[in-house]
Amino acid sequence: MNTWADNLFIYYTNLNPPGVLPDNIHWLYPQQQKEVQDTLQHFLKKFYSDKEKRTLILGINPGRYGAGITGVNFTAAKQLKEFCGIDNPFKGSELSAEFIYEMISAYGGVKEFYRQFFIGSVCPLGFVQHGKNLNYYDSKELLKTIEPFIVQSLQQLNSLNINKDMCFCIGGEKNFRYLLLLNERYKWFKEIMPLPHPRFIMQYKRKYLQDYIQLYVEALNRK
Repeated sequence: MNTWADNLFIYYTNLNPPGVLPDNIHWLYPQQQKEVQDTLQHFLKKFYSDKEKRTLILGINPGRYGAGITGVNFTAAKQLKEFCGIDNPFKGSELSAEFIYEMISAYGGVKEFYRQFFIGSVCPLGFVQHGKNLNYYDSKELLKTIEPFIVQSLQQLNSLNINKDMCFCIGGEKNFRYLLLLNERYKWFKEIMPLPHPRFIMQYKRKYLQDYIQLYVEALNRK
């Protein structure tokens, strides 16, 4: 039986998304690049070199400035270096990553957090349209094209040693509703709990940052 690190590296470097997307939308697949693969492998070996059961936290899809650069979900170059202790060739930070790592620190730190959780996405790859981030649900034509890929990818994650009693969904509206819809069909999890999106918190509710961190920590302790 492979470790989480083995399985996740295989997962991210062997995704097989549809080649052509509608409306001048393009895939964001950084794990095809050697320097991203090296960084991802370092991260996975550091935190996932075991076979223990973990709970999934599923975001929407990667964006250009976090996982779209580093290949690690909700993790920009700054967080990789400062919190995870992983040197990397990338630059920059990102609002969602800043929130997630403040929350991880409140939870008990990266070792404790990643020992219990894996942060993935409903769609494991991101999208760019006219140079801007796009969410999978922003285009009906896009979602129609990629839904088989989303389902296949979530089936693969579900085949790992995950907690099937509870899944957390980042993005309390459209992402949560879509994941609920799929879960009704495929019965992956007994319960899915929504969490507010870090970007929303950091852009519009920053003065309540500690309240939202506490909300996350209390929710995750229910796993």
